[in-house]
Amino acid sequence: MLTEALLSSLSSILDARMGLHFPPERWRDLERGVAAAARELGFGDPETCVRSLLRAPLTRNQIEILAGHLTVGETYFFRETRSFEILEERILPDLIHARGGAERRLRIWSAGCCTGEEPYSIAMLLERLIPDLDEWNITLLATDINPAFLRKAAEGVYGEWSFRGTPAWLRERYFRKRKSGRLEIEPRIRKRVTFSYLNLADDVYPSLSNNTNAMDVIFCRNALMYFTPAQVKKVAGNLHGSLVDGGWLVVSPTETSSVLFSGFSSVEFPGAVLYRKATGAAPRVIATAYPAASASVTLPEPLYPPNPVVQEAARSMAPEEAPPAPVRPAVTPGDAPSFMARACANQGKLAEAAEWCEKAITADKLNPAFHYLLAAVQQELGQHDGAARSLLRALYLDADFVLAHFALGNLRLAQGRRREAERHFDNTLALLRARAQDEILPESEGLTAGRLAEIVASVRASQPRAAA
Repeated sequence: MLTEALLSSLSSILDARMGLHFPPERWRDLERGVAAAARELGFGDPETCVRSLLRAPLTRNQIEILAGHLTVGETYFFRETRSFEILEERILPDLIHARGGAERRLRIWSAGCCTGEEPYSIAMLLERLIPDLDEWNITLLATDINPAFLRKAAEGVYGEWSFRGTPAWLRERYFRKRKSGRLEIEPRIRKRVTFSYLNLADDVYPSLSNNTNAMDVIFCRNALMYFTPAQVKKVAGNLHGSLVDGGWLVVSPTETSSVLFSGFSSVEFPGAVLYRKATGAAPRVIATAYPAASASVTLPEPLYPPNPVVQEAARSMAPEEAPPAPVRPAVTPGDAPSFMARACANQGKLAEAAEWCEKAITADKLNPAFHYLLAAVQQELGQHDGAARSLLRALYLDADFVLAHFALGNLRLAQGRRREAERHFDNTLALLRARAQDEILPESEGLTAGRLAEIVASVRASQPRAAA
């Protein structure tokens, strides 16, 4: 049996690095989880395992193994039915009506997607509600901290337990039966979802670099229950920034809180409470890291507003715990178009964002950051060939542009061009090895070299084994 001192120290580390909250009354659960993870981590007993974990910062592999044993990987299709009924009857019809003209674009994020049942359920709803779905630019992002979950989700093969409470027609319309008796999701549904690694407690979002910006709807259910109140407030602030004005946040009924989600407007439906980002909330804008040659100026105030949820979290902390006030970056006139491009992209105004990118490129054709930014916008617009060309231009101007290699790897992976993707991931890792682990990468909005290396490894690990 582990001592209370060891459990207390381990709990503190898990809180800081993974956001997992294990108060004393849950230390027995923590002990059971670590005992189950010890052998996979390469230790003969839990105590040796814990002492080793406490001696050095957790590695990406350790985080993923611990996440698999300390979080619940159990879900099923259309879980918590009321949320999906509201999505189908109220939220999606309004969005489809508003975007049914020339724009035809929707962005939805399943944060903490586990083994994929939730995002696939959303994809099924979209097919039911939008007859001409192939003519729309749909982003359905699904993220999780556990590559094993993501790998199973990408494979899309499920047993009977994933279908409890679902009608028979669901299986007939959206699944194929394998010889083993398990059910494989139809390729037309599987292709709608993009699975990606993301640690809600540790990673940077909203960000163009991981496609977590300008979301219309975010599902984040049964993930926040593992976090401390302070961590929930931090995550809530980031999710708030990831939504467009009027965007919706869906949490589990057990996670609703007027205090923790004070930056949102709560909207009561029969049987459920959802959260909405107020119209007119201005986005955060991150400075471009490639310098221009002109004299420095300061951007006007509305482009760099404080985040209300983060402010509220800071007020609730002791003075020594409160984060420092954000420092407005000095910006050159040549950079201003790129700031406007980011501001428009964060609000979902992609056509305007692309125009501002073109203006930035016209002002400074040799700045690789502007081509990279244009690629991010083009990818959101569904212009994948144009995005690839923009990334290749960025790499022509700066062959060591790490994020451009990573973005091109992700793009080629989404296009099914696995060999090209692997080459760009190899280039990414080779460039990262020459940097300090804690060095913040240009254009990354705060991502460190060490963290990106972990993400690349996780992206590779989360791919279906059959396709590897």
